[in-house]
Amino acid sequence: MNRSKLREETFKLLYSLEFCKDEIEELVEAYIEDNDIKDEQDIEYVKNTINGIQNEKENILKIISDNLAEKWTIDRISKIDLVILKLAIYEIKNTNIPFKVAINEAVELAKAYGDDNSKIFVNGVLASIVK
Repeated sequence: MNRSKLREETFKLLYSLEFCKDEIEELVEAYIEDNDIKDEQDIEYVKNTINGIQNEKENILKIISDNLAEKWTIDRISKIDLVILKLAIYEIKNTNIPFKVAINEAVELAKAYGDDNSKIFVNGVLASIVK
């Protein structure tokens, strides 16, 4: 599976985990099996990314909060945009993926899954973070 498609599948899993806080490991295993993710490197990417975001949740949320426009709060961000930001920030901070690639991929996810303003919002927050 190419990295963009794998990132999209990881995004979908992260989004579903926003609503299911229990038994994360079992949900991740079931998602991998149900979506026919078989390559060991792909499985490792999904698991490491999900676990990394869960472990660094507070730090990632602080980074997002610190880079929002004045009078904006985390509570105002749609769940889709928030998950996209979490994924991109994790990749920027914890992987060797170039930040330009992470931002571009996040904007593409925002175009596909967010509302009309998502791509602009996600790009703006991430651009602020990498400055």
